[in-house]
Amino acid sequence: MFRTQIYLTESEREGLKALSAQEGTSQSELIRQAIDRYLLEHQQKDWKGNLLALAGCLSEKEDWPDFQALRAEGDRELNW
Repeated sequence: MFRTQIYLTESEREGLKALSAQEGTSQSELIRQAIDRYLLEHQQKDWKGNLLALAGCLSEKEDWPDFQALRAEGDRELNW
């Protein structure tokens, strides 16, 4: 782990102190948990945004195979 110094407002400091006592854990642990949740939330947003951007790029592509025809051909081959 790395040591990092941050500045908190008085209300943030008091709230963190109270929550620490209530949860029975250190203020440092609460801060790490909050950062982990924040990073996870933003990674999920980035994943969704990237996927939507990719779908948008691919929607303009005109040289896709005819998937319905391929599926029908496969079904005929399998005698379904």
